[in-house]
Parts: sequence; structure tokens; C-alpha cells
Amino acid sequence: MGVTCVCQVPVSEGKSVQQTVDVLHKKLEQLGAVKQGSFCVDCETYHATGNVSGQPTKLLYVMHNSETPLSCMGLFEGGPCMIADANFDVLMIKLKSHFQNAKGHKVECRGSRYRYCDFLIKVGTVTMSSSARGISVEVEYCPCVVPGDCWNLTKEFMQSFLGPSVPELPSVFAAKPEGLFAPSDGVDTMTQYLELFNKLRKQQVPGSNVR
Repeated sequence: MGVTCVCQVPVSEGKSVQQTVDVLHKKLEQLGAVKQGSFCVDCETYHATGNVSGQPTKLLYVMHNSETPLSCMGLFEGGPCMIADANFDVLMIKLKSHFQNAKGHKVECRGSRYRYCDFLIKVGTVTMSSSARGISVEVEYCPCVVPGDCWNLTKEFMQSFLGPSVPELPSVFAAKPEGLFAPSDGVDTMTQYLELFNKLRKQQVPGSNVR
């Protein structure tokens, strides 16, 4: 894995979520990007039970990424995080006396993968309770693992199909010593997805069940 940026793309005025996604697909294909299958990222939320009286309940987010199908990731609110195999989901069921699943809070992002030269691009629709909450774009520059060395190039590429919606350098990079990236475990990428999911959870859904 290389340096990866995950961002939200606003729905175009007068268009639906799917129509905006279709426009992004068309722009990528016009650039010469080649479609390479699909992807999925999901997130389940758990509440820690049995906390000391007066202390806020700590949340545990269990996330899966189709790019790493044999593992999943557990991120505690405010850290730390852990990587486990797929059986971690079964373990969470056995730990239901300690962690309660927040029903109706599962967030899922599904979409298409594209390859353009050294870039891997994923355009996804984020859904919660069968309602479309927004659009995500993940861009990975595969040859590089140091954000400072490739961010300007990545940003310029993203501008070619996102226009003014290009984000600034993700905060997850700025918080690292010397701006180093930890590509081998994907924690930085999933942290960005979690930030996006939590942001979209709080947004009001325009209309009813926009699909």
C-alpha cells in the first residue's frame, strides 16, 4: 500500500447520489482509468458496558475492508487500534456482556475500483440503514509511502476529476512524526474512513431514503 487519501465528495446540485457517482466514473474513464472490480468497507459500532459510574461510554469500531479479506480492524474511540483475523466478529458476539452492538449504526461503503498509471481510485456510496449518506473517494499513490514526497502530485491528480472538492492533506498524516506513513497495516486508511463515516452519521439525510 502507498499513500492513501479518503475524502467526501458533495452531491452535485440537481443530481442524485448515483448520478453524481456516474459522473465521477465517466470523468475517470475519460482520463484513461481502467475499471478493476469493486470494493467494500464497512463499520460496526459497539458500546462498552459495565463502565465505572460517571465515566463516558467508550466506543469500539470494528471495520472490514475487501482489500484485506482475511483480517478486520478494531479501533477504540481515541485509540488504540488492533488488527485481527476474520474470527474477531465471532469473538465480539461472545463478548456481548462487555460490548453491546449499536443496532442500526452499521455503515457501509461500496463502489468501483479504478487503476490509472500508479494511482488506485475507489469511488463509493456510503449507506446507513439502507439510506445513501454520501459519496467517498479513496486515492492511493502506490509507489510512495511518505506523504510529503507525493502529496502535491496526488492532489493535482485528484483535481483532474474532483475539481474544487479536493481536500487538504489528511490530518492522520500531519499527526505522524516526520509525516511518515504506516502502509503495511492500513490503519491510516481505515482511520480516514472512520472519520468520514462519523461525519456522515451526524448529517441529516436530504429527503427520505435517497438511494
